[in-house]
Amino acid sequence: MKSIALVAHDGKKAEMLAWVRQHAVFFQQKTLYATGTTGRLLEEALQLPVHCLASGPLGGDQQIGALIAEQKIDWLIFFWDPLSSQPHDPDVKALIRLAVVWNIPVACNSATADFIVHSSLFSQNYQRTVPDFSAHQNRFDKI
Repeated sequence: MKSIALVAHDGKKAEMLAWVRQHAVFFQQKTLYATGTTGRLLEEALQLPVHCLASGPLGGDQQIGALIAEQKIDWLIFFWDPLSSQPHDPDVKALIRLAVVWNIPVACNSATADFIVHSSLFSQNYQRTVPDFSAHQNRFDKI
């Protein structure tokens, strides 16, 4: 079962909820994780269980980042608001960076999310390439 993390800034929550409702069938048989309020809103919209973490500014973005690093997230949907200042902007950048480091698909808007949902790869047993960081992790073993 695929695991999907969903995050939405306040200015994008309504857009994400509308998008999620439009694709409600897709989210059946998926494990869902979300930050704070977004998670509670998604539970109501989808009538599905959502693992609700802390609010983004209170560490929820970092919790999702940790799940990505632990290989527990297959896809990140992050409807971020590029037009408003975020007090936790470094956490937002770190979360997107981890998604890229661990080679998971990231959608930051509804158009990209649509492409991923409708990709034939998602309906197949697609296995992404997980980077091998053993050389990086062992770089000081010979010192």
